[in-house]
Amino acid sequence: MKKISTFLIGCFLAVFSAHSSAADLSLQDLCSGVYTAKRIYGVNPLKDGETYSRLSDDCKQILTYSFKDGSQKDVLFDVATARNVKLESIDGYIMSPDEKKMLIQKETRPIYRHSFTAVYYLYDIANRTLTPLSDNGPQQSPKFSPDGNLVGFVRDNNLFLVKLLFNNSESQITKDGKRNEIINGIPDWVNEEEFSTDNSFDFNADNTMIAWIRYDESKVATFSFPWYKGSNPAKEEYAEYPGLYEYKYPLAGTTTSTVSVQTFDIKASVIRTVKLPFEEGSYIPRIRFTDDPSKLAVFALNRHQDALDVYMANPRSTEVKKILRDNVDKYINENVFQNMEFYPNRFVLMSERDGYNRLYLYDFNGSLIKKVTAGKLIVGSFYGYDIASGDFYFSANDADDPLHSAIYRTDSKGKTEKLSQQEGDNSAIFSKNMKYYMNIYSNINTPYVTSLCNNNGKTLKVIEDNKALKDKLSAQTFGPREFFQFTTSEGITLNGYMVKPAQFDPNKKYPVIMFQYSGPGSQQVLDSWWAGSMGCTLYEQYLAQQGFICVCVDGRGTGGRGTAFEKCTYLNLGLLEAKDQVEAALYLGKQSYVDSSRIGIWGWSYGGFNTLMSMSEGRPVFAAGVAVAPPTSWRYYDAIYTERFMRTPQENASGYDRCPISQAGQLHGKLLICHGTADDNVHFSNSMEYAEALVQAGKPFMMLPYNNRNHGISGGNTRNHLFTSITNFFIENLK
Repeated sequence: MKKISTFLIGCFLAVFSAHSSAADLSLQDLCSGVYTAKRIYGVNPLKDGETYSRLSDDCKQILTYSFKDGSQKDVLFDVATARNVKLESIDGYIMSPDEKKMLIQKETRPIYRHSFTAVYYLYDIANRTLTPLSDNGPQQSPKFSPDGNLVGFVRDNNLFLVKLLFNNSESQITKDGKRNEIINGIPDWVNEEEFSTDNSFDFNADNTMIAWIRYDESKVATFSFPWYKGSNPAKEEYAEYPGLYEYKYPLAGTTTSTVSVQTFDIKASVIRTVKLPFEEGSYIPRIRFTDDPSKLAVFALNRHQDALDVYMANPRSTEVKKILRDNVDKYINENVFQNMEFYPNRFVLMSERDGYNRLYLYDFNGSLIKKVTAGKLIVGSFYGYDIASGDFYFSANDADDPLHSAIYRTDSKGKTEKLSQQEGDNSAIFSKNMKYYMNIYSNINTPYVTSLCNNNGKTLKVIEDNKALKDKLSAQTFGPREFFQFTTSEGITLNGYMVKPAQFDPNKKYPVIMFQYSGPGSQQVLDSWWAGSMGCTLYEQYLAQQGFICVCVDGRGTGGRGTAFEKCTYLNLGLLEAKDQVEAALYLGKQSYVDSSRIGIWGWSYGGFNTLMSMSEGRPVFAAGVAVAPPTSWRYYDAIYTERFMRTPQENASGYDRCPISQAGQLHGKLLICHGTADDNVHFSNSMEYAEALVQAGKPFMMLPYNNRNHGISGGNTRNHLFTSITNFFIENLK
């Protein structure tokens, strides 16, 4: 379960531009994207090491730019000059490895968080021709072979192959795919959600084999929720009678998909099953072919998720060899699978085995070549390894300074150097040859600044500084954003930030609204423009304009401080997190400018769960709270996420028993619950069951269901209505 954020990827999501004439911020403007900071999206580094491509802002062209000076170099695609098929705009693209062809994406239809179907066209860059990849229906997760002459994709849970050298002939590799039973080459719901992937197949290095993960979810329990007509978009087919959406969703402690790895010999048309010896109930978060066409790397995770096995499999003989087991205390985080990279006869693995997230370099026999990072640096993202120089590039924060992140280089001798120059939040996109990188920097007062740098950290050119947004915000009168620390009664030092009204009067008593997320490994208290419930603390500024002080505190279980701090909530989710939010409220209540009788708390998803836990912790410090899309019992949430932190209900009944539902009778303060009725992630049933517990406990509350909305609760005027309701609730109950 992840914090809800808004990402603008290419032109797939539209940003509205309704403006307010009022002097103060308006919720309509905030919710419609008027104050959205510009980012350079869809950057695709090209193999020359000097340039990158990206989709134009109007989604009509694919352009190339210099990593050195940001100048435009070429137009790879233009809807105006593309031949054979006329398109008004495009949704995205995939470059072939040889950079001679592209897959052009249109008619995109989202499925879950990462997955979608689309209609793809093959585009030949030299002759500017567009050809449908397939005439038999939309595709999912297409991928080029290394030589660019084959394309694999998934349709209706089956894997297909298109041979470009044979007049784009299409063949079906698997025949057993069936909705809610068998899936080939793409993950099931829970693997997609909790391992952050929408693709489960790969080509080998000499283009002769395909390997994929097969998910048998036939024995997984089915979850269903109703569809209504609704609007934005309207489902006209349910105008009179509701419909029903059904999909496989394994709850904690229940049966998950049986996974296997299969291979296909393209020339011989033979399917084989890899002989993996892993234990029953294991997961396969990723497979990846190495540069050796006879070596397929398979990453297998046991159900407790504290042991990661790396296998090397021969795709033809199907024989496997376990080359490495990484045992980690309590659990392995999913970012391991997002940050592993392969090189000739070696690969980089991320691990928290010694208390901090570090990088390790291994060979294909599983022998450790070197531990790349050391000290208290906690690696966030791995960007690449320059084999020639022996340099590694990554982002990290120091465990003693979780508010700031930087770009680093560790050389072949183990010397680590900070490359990014400005203190705040830094991330990067490196060129293919690791000679340049694009640095995306911000702090809590500065919108994203995107710069081109060389690999010594020297800024070559600023290509986006968000000046227009800065000018727009300068017309507003904002209160100060301040970071602070305090120590709880248990001796725990916690970090927080505070947004005060612009005309703050220290002799006045203010009501306080606390926002938090609190989930394992998350961070909200960051010196970043991303900070805040809507990002850039602008909703907090809006509330400050209504006369509130807004506060966010990262309690125990959050990230950036090492595994001892992050994993202390293991098996007891909600216990320490709730204590720390209560302690934060008690600390705030002692400040001369805070009215301790008017403190509220709210959060979304895990933050909604911890809102309810904090309001029923036993110490009546919160006068009001809002829980958006909250899990209310971990027995109702998915197996992979929940068991990562709680093990199964059969193993940890007492941990599962401590939840908002069981503590409904202890609720203190006015409560508003908001939830989408079509939430495929945290099901609406969580709020319904909790509401029933409150009814039986005689506890008053308010509840807002959002018709046909998923975990993001958006569409049409929905987001504006949600935040208006949250704001009005706090005004009515805290002012």
